[in-house]
Amino acid sequence: MRVLQVIGLAVLLGLGQGCSWEHDGRATLVPPGGYLLSAAEPQGKPRSCPAVPTPYTGELYFPSKYSGSGAARDKINSEAAARYAQLTDDVRLLENGSNRLVARYLETGQQAYADCVVTWLHSWADADALLSERYNHTGKSVRKWALGSVSGAYLRLKFSRSQPLKRHADEAERIEEWLGELADQVVVDWNAQPMDRRNNHQYWAAWSVMATAVVLDRHDLFDWSVAQYRHGMQQVDAEGYLPLELSRQTRALAYHNYSMGPLLMIAAFAQANGLDLRKENSGALQRLAQRMESGLRDPKIFQEKTGYPQTLEDLQEKNRFAWLEPYCALYPCSESTQAWRRSIEPLGTYRLGGDMTQLFSRHLP
Repeated sequence: MRVLQVIGLAVLLGLGQGCSWEHDGRATLVPPGGYLLSAAEPQGKPRSCPAVPTPYTGELYFPSKYSGSGAARDKINSEAAARYAQLTDDVRLLENGSNRLVARYLETGQQAYADCVVTWLHSWADADALLSERYNHTGKSVRKWALGSVSGAYLRLKFSRSQPLKRHADEAERIEEWLGELADQVVVDWNAQPMDRRNNHQYWAAWSVMATAVVLDRHDLFDWSVAQYRHGMQQVDAEGYLPLELSRQTRALAYHNYSMGPLLMIAAFAQANGLDLRKENSGALQRLAQRMESGLRDPKIFQEKTGYPQTLEDLQEKNRFAWLEPYCALYPCSESTQAWRRSIEPLGTYRLGGDMTQLFSRHLP
């Protein structure tokens, strides 16, 4: 097992507010203020803890749902997609289920839900799940998605003022050791990615490592995540497009949208730790977000840019736009964007750690 740094606790009251507590010469890493939310006063009777999804300990070889679709990777292979869903079912249950249990804990104040999350994560940690060094591209993608989902949910327990992990010191230590091992492997996985192929997958890897960096107070992981973010910002062109996502042809708009969540979460977490990334590449993140807004209003903009009509099936669910919450916390959003955001709230996604409206609403009009 890798030896992890000592984990520090800190309190952050809002975005951009620093922390004076220091560790090894650098301030203790903290999440945005919404992660400090206390659980509600206990109410109702908790349901029994669902069975732990079977820890995935095998090799990470999974088919891509775009198998056989060519360089654009924009045509779904239904057979491969079904096989992928079957093989990764337990991983998805862990991601989604742990976030739901954390939400129930915060909503009901019932400690039993937090205890259940700990049971789930400790079981996967004890099994050294998802740590196989034998994997393909889809396999390493599954690993970083799972890490981001789990660390995002765990942050809400670790930093809640209610301190639900107080009675679980030993289990928390093992869980955090496992999260650190996963993060270290994600760094290895995605450092190997050629520079000219670092697209949305790199941003999601960076988000998963950022979330874990704050869980563990590990500045090496924080710095790696910021470096990936900065590379992404250098890819944003003068018009606010990401060239590697434009290459997805019919899904260019959808993959620009898919890129927004991890990039904005990294920026929000950096801001919470006194690092303002909004000026990178002459305000590239806002330029990208504004291009997205215009593209969502009129997808023909992306059709004209790519030469292909846009497939909009991945933009039908409102939670695809959960990035609006950190976006409007970091930037003064237009009245029309604010109205749109409010009309579709609450917004959340387990891949970013749950209820984004709850996490960022204190900073929004």
